Amino acid sequence: MCGLAGFTGEASERVVKPMVEALACRGPDAQALWVGDGATLGHTRLAIVDLVGGRQPMQAGRAVLAFTGEVYNHRELRAELGRGGHRFATVSDTEVVLAGYLAWGDGVVARLEGMFAFAVWEPARRRLLLARDRLGVKPLYYQRVDGGVRFASEPKALLAHPEAGACVDLDGLRELLLSSHPMTSTPGRSPFCGIAQLPPGCVLVATPERTELRRYWRLEPREHTDDLPTTIDTVRGLLDRAVRGELQADVPRCTLLSGGLDSSVIAALVGAGQDTVSVEVGAAHGTDPMRRGWDAPYVALMAERLESSHRQVALAAAELADPALREQVVAAKDGLSLGDFDFSALLLFRAVAERHKVALSGEAADEIFGGYRWFQEEAVGFPWSGVLDRGDLARLLDPGLARLLDLDGYRRALYESAAAEIDHPASAGRAERRLRINSHLNLSRFLPGLLSRTDRLSMSCGLEVRVPFCDHRLVEYVFNVPWAMKSFDGREKSLLRAAARGLVPGEILRRRKSPYPMVRDAAYRAALAVQVEDLLGGDGPALELLDAVAVRGLLLDAGRADRFPREGLEFVLDLDVFLRLYRPTLELR
Repeated sequence: MCGLAGFTGEASERVVKPMVEALACRGPDAQALWVGDGATLGHTRLAIVDLVGGRQPMQAGRAVLAFTGEVYNHRELRAELGRGGHRFATVSDTEVVLAGYLAWGDGVVARLEGMFAFAVWEPARRRLLLARDRLGVKPLYYQRVDGGVRFASEPKALLAHPEAGACVDLDGLRELLLSSHPMTSTPGRSPFCGIAQLPPGCVLVATPERTELRRYWRLEPREHTDDLPTTIDTVRGLLDRAVRGELQADVPRCTLLSGGLDSSVIAALVGAGQDTVSVEVGAAHGTDPMRRGWDAPYVALMAERLESSHRQVALAAAELADPALREQVVAAKDGLSLGDFDFSALLLFRAVAERHKVALSGEAADEIFGGYRWFQEEAVGFPWSGVLDRGDLARLLDPGLARLLDLDGYRRALYESAAAEIDHPASAGRAERRLRINSHLNLSRFLPGLLSRTDRLSMSCGLEVRVPFCDHRLVEYVFNVPWAMKSFDGREKSLLRAAARGLVPGEILRRRKSPYPMVRDAAYRAALAVQVEDLLGGDGPALELLDAVAVRGLLLDAGRADRFPREGLEFVLDLDVFLRLYRPTLELR
């Protein structure tokens, strides 16, 4: 995995060092710099493949490379490059990417299968290439400045540049709010002024004369001609190939096992005798509208079937209410948290990283196969808004600021732009087109936020999480399967259930979808209320942006059964932590 940072237009070890140090958690095994004519590259390494030979930045021929991620077809590419005369000095995938660039130029990106983000600098041409994988599993941010481009795996590294300063304007605050309310990601944007995110499936080419953003991959409409049995077999084969490719590692690895269909399929394809890890949150009492049934019995069933070495990570509500944990999550994400959903994930990843460096996850199956009930809802706007938007957090802001933000109008414009991106096969009728738009929105606006969350929280612990469901061949194929096949038996994820038959126990195949475990203990919400009460009695920076009367109303409602008071409390605390950590200049007019 790893982290990268650098800039063009100058060469300075002194300047790049704090940027690289800001990413130390992404690469606890090594740090290194390349300082040359016209550019500086830094790299912090989590060693996964070729522990000795894969050091970076790596230079060969006319170019130098800083790479993060994993290329799962590097052996095939190595063989192809070898037949063309290239001789390798390591067995790392990094050297394959560099050799591929020297042989194929920018075209190397389309040949890579995996999750990645990288920077290639050619000193003689004064040319920088930034690239990101197709689904956006690995992050990459950049900033255009006089004289060049700065780039890094996370905004915090760009903000560590001595000439940088954190600034949040109205659009940045909108992005900050929408990223957690209701989990809508806008490709290419960040909360910070002047800092952009390289969109998934894109490259950025920068020279002294110009900067060009190009897309090398997108979901294309295709007519689906396979019958249902062939489609099921193809999905099974694509999944098996994806998992096999992602088992490559020279370090201990495990599978994250929730007891649900998605992670159980991944674990089954990994095979018997592996290490598996699960999490259980809170005591078995209380209710939560988002929870339906406990995971532990299904986890035990799957672990027994696999004869895996299983470990359960048990988390108490008191741990998740720790203000220090909130600060760690906000710092890891450079943004607001998703409450205990994020806090439990960070603690899980931290526990996993004690024994493993790589973990396989079942994330993204719902977005690809249609696992959410909102897929089939006919509504104008992002389909998940009606489910996840359980209360208007904007009403907690100063009324004048809320009017300036106009979140409803902003979100409506984002939806119209996103929905206009997709083309349809000629055979698609009205209902099929609506469902394809919902699928596209989930893949392009919802999934990126989840992938970013997983990357930031896991990498803050020095853990690499791999997501086989994000194999682009699988995504391309399933995206074009008609909805009638995706739900042929009337249930969510029918296609995946059929492909998993024989892999997982029938109890798991028949299990109703249960979201990631969340805190049921009322003491958690009570602890949040106490922390907000303390905030209102102090001088925290968030108070300038909040409506104190509305926030006090949350405290009165804190015992209600619905989730909005809890989410409102989380938002107030997160906003204050974010403003304290980053001390941004606010341009909210």
